[in-house]
Amino acid sequence: MTLATVSPRTLRIGPIDLDVPVVLAPMAGITNTAFRRLCREYGAGLYVSEMITSRALVERNETTMRLIRHHESETPRSIQLYGVDPKTIADAVRIIVAEDHADHIDLNFGCPVPKVTRKGGGAALPWKSSLFADIVTQAVKAAGDIPLTVKMRKGIDRDHLTFLDAGRAAEDAGVAAIALHARTAGEYYSGHADWNAIGELKQAVTSIPVLGNGDIWSAADAVRMMEQTDCDGVVVGRGCLGRPWLFGELATAFGGEGKTVDATLGFVADAFKRHAELLVEFFEDEDRGCRDIRKHVSWYFKGYPVGGDIRTGLATSSSLAEIDELLARLDHSAPYPGADAEGQRGRAGHAKRTALPDKWLESREIAASTSEMMRGAEIENSGG
Repeated sequence: MTLATVSPRTLRIGPIDLDVPVVLAPMAGITNTAFRRLCREYGAGLYVSEMITSRALVERNETTMRLIRHHESETPRSIQLYGVDPKTIADAVRIIVAEDHADHIDLNFGCPVPKVTRKGGGAALPWKSSLFADIVTQAVKAAGDIPLTVKMRKGIDRDHLTFLDAGRAAEDAGVAAIALHARTAGEYYSGHADWNAIGELKQAVTSIPVLGNGDIWSAADAVRMMEQTDCDGVVVGRGCLGRPWLFGELATAFGGEGKTVDATLGFVADAFKRHAELLVEFFEDEDRGCRDIRKHVSWYFKGYPVGGDIRTGLATSSSLAEIDELLARLDHSAPYPGADAEGQRGRAGHAKRTALPDKWLESREIAASTSEMMRGAEIENSGG
C-alpha cells in the first residue's frame, strides 16, 4: 500500500496535545475498549468511546458504567455523551469530571438514526438553536478544565442546514473543537461527503480547531481532506472497520510514529484474533466476546480469498478455539488484494426523509410540549 505523506502535523484540543491530527469517531457497538486498544496498538491520536446516554450515566445504569471504563493503557481517555436536556447533560459531565472518568468529553449532535432524531436528538437537535446553545454552554461550564467538543452534521437536509450557526454558537460557548460530518441527517451515510462544507465551517470558526469527518477510507483521503478544506484534523469512522491498522498509516502520513504493515491474509487473521481476545477480556465472557466479533468478519476479510464456509464459521463461532481452528485453514501467505480490499465499508444506506418530532421544522425555538417529549426521550434511551 502506498502512503501519502505531508509535513508533520499535530493537533491541540484544549490542554491535550496529540502527536497526529487524528480522531477515532464514536461508533455504537464498535468503539468499545477492545477496539480502541487495538487501534492504539497501530497508531496515535484520540480514540473516543461509543455514544453514552447522559440519562443512563446519571442513573448509573450498570451497562453504561461499564462502557465508560477505560483500560489503563488508554491515554488520553475520551467519552462521547448523547442527550437532549441541558441539566441532565451537565449532570453527566459533572459525574465524569468529579470521578475522573475521562480527559476529554464530546457531545453528539450528529446521530441520524430515526429512534434518536424522532425524539429531537442527535442531528435533529441543532435546529433548535437556543436549546443547542444552552446544552453546550452548560456542558462546557460543568466540564471545567476538561476540554469539551461537539460533533455534528451539516443539518437535517439541504433546506435546513445548521452547521454554520451551530459552529459559531459552540465556539462562543467555549468548546475546545468542533467536528463536522459533512452530510445531512437525511443523507444518512449515502453518497459522498461534502468536504466543501468543512472548508466553510473552518472559515466561519476561527479560534478553535475544526475537524473533518466523512469518506476517509485511506491515509491518502485524510491528507487530501486537510489540504482541500484547511481543517485542523480528521475524524475517522467507517474507514477503520476491519482495518484498525489504518491508524498506523494515518500516523505515518502525518509525520508521527505508526506501524506500517504488510496486510497479508495471515496478518489480517492475527489482527482478527487479537480483536476477539480483547473483546473476550472486555466482556469478561468468552461466548459474548466471540459473538460480538462476528459483526467484524466481513470487514476484516473484504477482498481476501476466504471461502464461504470459513466466513460462515467465523460469523457463527462461539469460542476462541473455534476461531483459531477456522483461521488456521486460511492461506496465510495470500497477499494484500489491493483495490478489492479498499473503499467504502460499513453501512451506507440511502438518502431518506429524517424522522422528526411533529412540527419540528416550524420554528427554530422549542415549544413546552416538545420539551416534555424530549425529556422522555432521555429516559427511553437509558441503558448506554
